[in-house]
Amino acid sequence: MESGFTSKETYLSHFNPRDYLEKYYSFGSSPSAENQILRLLLKNLFKIFCLDGVRGDLLIDIGSGPTIYQLLSACESFKEIIATDYSDQNLQELEKWLKKEPGAFDWSPVMAYVCELEGNRMKRTEKEEKLRRVVKQVLKCDVTQRRPLGAVSLPPADCLLSTLCLDAACPDLPAYRAALRNLSSLLKPGGYLVIMDALKSSYYMIGEQRFSSLSLDREAVEAAVREAGYTIEQFEVISQSYPPTMANNEGLFSLVARKLSSSA
Repeated sequence: MESGFTSKETYLSHFNPRDYLEKYYSFGSSPSAENQILRLLLKNLFKIFCLDGVRGDLLIDIGSGPTIYQLLSACESFKEIIATDYSDQNLQELEKWLKKEPGAFDWSPVMAYVCELEGNRMKRTEKEEKLRRVVKQVLKCDVTQRRPLGAVSLPPADCLLSTLCLDAACPDLPAYRAALRNLSSLLKPGGYLVIMDALKSSYYMIGEQRFSSLSLDREAVEAAVREAGYTIEQFEVISQSYPPTMANNEGLFSLVARKLSSSA
């Protein structure tokens, strides 16, 4: 199975962050599955970080990709955020937006939607600046390693967030379980683990380029999270799926768990 799974090297050589952003996150006015999924993810993130009280000092975003949508509500609940990814080009795309460089992706429609969810307490431009202030670092991360951030030393986080990452990084269930254990080393006891990912998806497409995904059902995810030393507080299934030309998922899920005090 592993031989056919998209390799790390393929991500470095073939993953085009701009194509990915324009395909999945353009958030145009016309109805589409990708727009609907993004809305549902944003609503879940708003609920978790702004309504359910998941908050603290430090949040580490695992596998940020080239995106910032997943941090828009989190920046209201955490003093510092660290974004991470394996792909150098994704890190560069993130830095481009954070530094307001020419050609950065336009997140303003997504930003406006989240401001609306949050009751328009601040203007879109204020929200952008707040997120830029709260994101303190952009780091290389490899979830398949015992030390996912390599030699970088950080204080234990209050929350780990991972959206649409782990099933693309792990070729099989043992690797997925190991990745969760590896990540646990970054989180303080009692800290939160928030995961949003696809269910039963074996691939996703960016243009003509096909990328592998580990097909997981709810039971496999829950078992892996518990085995890694967490207690699950919420598990919500999001029934919307991408069109088969983009991915073959059967919905998505949103999970909130807490690290047990006795776990590593």
